[in-house]
Amino acid sequence: MRRALTIAGSDSGAGAGIQADLKTFAAHGVYGTSAITAVTAQNTVGVTCWQPLEADLVTAQIEAVASDIGVDAVKVGMLATAAIAEAVAAAIRDLDLPQVVVDPVMTAKSGDRLLRDEAVATLVSELLPLAHVVTPNIPEAETLAGMSIESLADMHEAAARILRLGPRVVLLKGGHATGPESVDVCASAAASFEIRGPRLATRHTHGTGCTLSSAIAANLARGLTDREAIERAREYLEGAIRHAPGLGTGHGPLNHFWRAVY
Repeated sequence: MRRALTIAGSDSGAGAGIQADLKTFAAHGVYGTSAITAVTAQNTVGVTCWQPLEADLVTAQIEAVASDIGVDAVKVGMLATAAIAEAVAAAIRDLDLPQVVVDPVMTAKSGDRLLRDEAVATLVSELLPLAHVVTPNIPEAETLAGMSIESLADMHEAAARILRLGPRVVLLKGGHATGPESVDVCASAAASFEIRGPRLATRHTHGTGCTLSSAIAANLARGLTDREAIERAREYLEGAIRHAPGLGTGHGPLNHFWRAVY
């Protein structure tokens, strides 16, 4: 059985973070393991508080999983602090962890900040060069690329700039843009292409970034090519949004098991 490790924060509402990642891994037939970086108190309305773990404890979790169960792909989400970002990057290097998918989580869907300012520079300098795929949304890409994104042409330029920071593949997500289509831009040294789909009118979008990045990691763990992993993850995410259970009064969670027969 293929194995995927998620390194991310815990979401008490289970719509995003570690909980969303593990559900996504299971939905793809991949055995999921975890290293928790922070504990959040949140629901569909917002994050009421959060607390990062000690960096040494994050490292110990990663080492425990890698030394026994093994890792075929890694998804990195909420890092919270510069110390944790440094520890995660060091563990990936030291343990030679493969196929790392980085979701550069900076804020929650509600707008609550989840990455301290000093950690952004560490994310760029230490972790992005180790990434197989990085999956920023438009606000995150603006921070990483150091530019404003107002158009599809800007998305292509930002993706190219982020690619120069070291990741093998950049998937710049267009969910924050407007228009009838949601357009993602994928860039690598070999090629650049767009992935298009309908823009779904729904408030049930909590955990979309976590779900997409963990689906990509699961697909890579299963042996799919980069493009197949990304395109199939996008298809899976669209189905999870369409079949959302309608829970909560804010940004509701997705249905990660929409393909299952109950």
